[in-house]
Amino acid sequence: MDLPTVWFAAVAVLWTGYLVLEGFDFGVGILAPLVGRDDAGRGAALSSIGPVWDGNEVWLVTAIGVMFAAFSPWYSATLSGFYLPVVLVLLAMIVRGVALHYRSKRPDPAWRARCDTAIAVASAVPPLVWGALFTATLTGVALGADRVVEGGASALLAPLPLLGGIATLALCVLHGATFLALKTGGPIHVRARSAVRWAAPLTAAALAALAVPTGPLAWVLPLLAALAGLAVAAGRDGWAFVATTASTAGLSVLLVASRFPVLITSTTGPDLTVADAVAGPYTLGLLSVIAAVLLPIVLGYQAWTYWVFRKRITATPVSA
Repeated sequence: MDLPTVWFAAVAVLWTGYLVLEGFDFGVGILAPLVGRDDAGRGAALSSIGPVWDGNEVWLVTAIGVMFAAFSPWYSATLSGFYLPVVLVLLAMIVRGVALHYRSKRPDPAWRARCDTAIAVASAVPPLVWGALFTATLTGVALGADRVVEGGASALLAPLPLLGGIATLALCVLHGATFLALKTGGPIHVRARSAVRWAAPLTAAALAALAVPTGPLAWVLPLLAALAGLAVAAGRDGWAFVATTASTAGLSVLLVASRFPVLITSTTGPDLTVADAVAGPYTLGLLSVIAAVLLPIVLGYQAWTYWVFRKRITATPVSA
């Protein structure tokens, strides 16, 4: 396997790690007002992601950084072409981070309720935008002479990209529900399992609709979503989380990597491919050395964090 292929695979793995790990963070943020009927319940739900949500965002930063270093035309075509949607994601991440951090700083119930609303809304934006963006680049966008996507935000409002965004958002909600069912106890656990039961068929339907234009392998994704609902009904919360993890990872691979070596499908001319966008051998070699040093440290730290905070959470919230 040559270095361009290795680094394309690295980008796909980084986006997959981001969507899998941040996916349940987004889902928890959206579901917290539903599974927590009072301030303590909502705080406990958010506490389930308190120790890990900011660390999970490292995957996004790294994915974009590697795109910039190893495939700069891919980076510029995507992030410059979809400038306004990407800025919307960044603003949502800022609002979400501030609300998570400062929610517990004031005992005022009205303040905390406003923070909970901000977290829920801001958590819905990234999966919706990223799902629509990568569906658009998979199914076809207009690439200009400068190899930058034309149309910007309007391209994401076409039926297929919009369907991809909705399917990604629905899957994150289901993923968050299975995480809460696995991670919490008491009434929150019961409501999280109830959320899985209604989210699973809705998510399966959205993923099935997305599978029609994207290929036969995509049909595995709605089956996994449905399996999560069946697993919860059978009392197998851990297997439900495994199913949504696999479905989220599969969706990421479908949207980011399923047309390799094509990076962006063009409706106006030649596609943007790995060969068109890859950096020189020196840059890829330098990136490989840096990754060999830093990757074990980052993975080790995240594994340690999840191990330390592995216990179930009840309705006694801690600071997020």
